[in-house]
Amino acid sequence: MIVYYHGVAIQPTIARVGRSFVATASIQEEDGHATSLGTLGVFANESSAFGFAVRCASAFVDGEDMPLPPFQVGPVTA
Repeated sequence: MIVYYHGVAIQPTIARVGRSFVATASIQEEDGHATSLGTLGVFANESSAFGFAVRCASAFVDGEDMPLPPFQVGPVTA
């Protein structure tokens, strides 16, 4: 699904990884410039991941700091 925000096309992408959902987003500006925001966070459900991807992309378009994900997944130590 593509969401338009201030004339910019935002394409949030959600991928299921095990029992979690990973949020990413791509931005296509009016001049054709594309930006990928990469992996934005890991979520328990698809709707939370989608909403977060849209919030991050809209903050990027507005030149604001992107929100932090609800938790960080770090390396597992033994």
